[in-house]
Amino acid sequence: MKSRLFSGRALAGFGIACAVAITSPVILQAVVGNPAYAEDEAKPGTVSPEVGKPLQAAQAAIKEKKYGEALAKLKEADAVAKKTPYEEGMIDQFRLIAAVGGEEPATAAKAYDALNAAGTLQPQQKIPFAQAIAGSFFKSKDYTSSASWIGKYFSAGGSDLTMRSLLAQAYYLNNDFANTTKASNEAIDAYEKSGQQAPETLYQLLTSAATKTGDKKAYTVALEKLTAAYPKPDYWLDLIHQTANKPGVSGKLDLDLYRFEDAAGVLTKTNDYMEYAELAIQAGFPGEAQTVVDKGYKANVLGQGAEADRHGRLRDMAKRSVDSDKGGLTAAETEAGKKPDGTGLVNTGMDYYGYGQYDKAISLIQAGIAKGGLKSTDEAKLHLGVAQLAAGKKADAVATWKSMKAGEPADDVARLWLIKVTGKAPS
Repeated sequence: MKSRLFSGRALAGFGIACAVAITSPVILQAVVGNPAYAEDEAKPGTVSPEVGKPLQAAQAAIKEKKYGEALAKLKEADAVAKKTPYEEGMIDQFRLIAAVGGEEPATAAKAYDALNAAGTLQPQQKIPFAQAIAGSFFKSKDYTSSASWIGKYFSAGGSDLTMRSLLAQAYYLNNDFANTTKASNEAIDAYEKSGQQAPETLYQLLTSAATKTGDKKAYTVALEKLTAAYPKPDYWLDLIHQTANKPGVSGKLDLDLYRFEDAAGVLTKTNDYMEYAELAIQAGFPGEAQTVVDKGYKANVLGQGAEADRHGRLRDMAKRSVDSDKGGLTAAETEAGKKPDGTGLVNTGMDYYGYGQYDKAISLIQAGIAKGGLKSTDEAKLHLGVAQLAAGKKADAVATWKSMKAGEPADDVARLWLIKVTGKAPS
C-alpha cells in the first residue's frame, strides 16, 4: 500500500534549501593599519614637491579614515607628469589602503596588481589585502570578481576557512552551481580536516545547488550530509520523504519508516501514531503497537480532539491483541523453528522486540537469517540492527547495517539509521 504519510514531506517543493540563507561576507577589518604601508612616509628628497604635497595630504586623510578625500588627493598626485617609479609605487601603496578602507574594490584591485607586478608586495602583505578586496567585491555583489580574488587569496597562502565558505557562496549567487558544489565540498573537507564543524550554510548550498539543477540524486546525497551534520527535525522529515519515494520502499517498508521516525524524534502527528500502531498490529507485532499508542497518549497526541473515541478503540484493539499474542510467544518460537525457512524465526524475533525483549529478538532473528530461505535477507538484517541498537549494542548494529546490499529498499532505510547513529552520511 502507498502510505498517505510519505507522499508530501519534502519542504519547499523539491527540497528544503530553495531559499538558503547566505551568511554575511567576510570583510577584512582595518588593513589601513598595516605597518608595511601606513607608517611609510613621503620623505623629502625621494618625492618631488608636486607629488609629495598631495601624497602627504592623502596619508593624513587615511589616518582620519577619510578614504574618499584620500583617493581624491592621490588623483592629484597621479596627475603629475614624469613621476619616478618610487613615486608611482608610493601612490599605489596609499591608493590600495584608501580603496580598501573606502570599499572601492576595483580601485584597490588595480593598485594591488600594480604593486604585485612591481614586486613591491611581500607574501605576508598579499594575504590580508587580497582577502579585503575579495570581501569588498562580494559586498558589492560582483561575485565573479570576488571568486577570482578569493583564488588569489589562497594562492598567496591564505588559510582562513571562512573564505572557503565565501567562495562557495560567491559561486552560488553567480548561478554557477557546478562550482558551488565543488567549492562547498572542498570547504566541508577543509573544516573536517581542521577538526571543526563546517557551517550549516555549506551543506545548505549543496542541497540548493542540486535543487537548482534538478538533480534529485545529488539532492538526496547532499541532504544526507546536511542531516548528519545538523540533525534537525525538518531535515529528518525531508530525508525520510526522499527515502520513502525510492523504488520498493513506500508500502513495503512503511512500518520500518515509522520505527525510524519514532527513534529520530519526529513522530509527532496524530495520524503518524495511528498508522504506525495499525501497521504493527497488521504485521503481528501487537506489543510494539501498544507501546506506540501509549506514547501517543503520554504525549497528548492521542486521546484528544474529535477522534478521541477512535484513538480509544485503537488502544483497546492493541491491548486485546497483546493479551492473545503474548502468551503464545513460546509456542510460536517452537513452531517457527520447525519451518524449513527462517521467516517465522525472524518474525517471532520482531514480536519479542515489540515487548522490549531485545536479546531474545536478536537471537531469533540471527537464527532465522542463518536458516535462510528468506524473501529478503537484507530486510531481516535491517530488523536485526534495530534490535541490536535497542539492546545497547551500537557497534553490532552498525556492522549489521553496513553488511547490507547497497541499493536494496531495506538498505535505503538502514542508511537513515546509520546517519543517526554514526553522525555521518554513509559512503
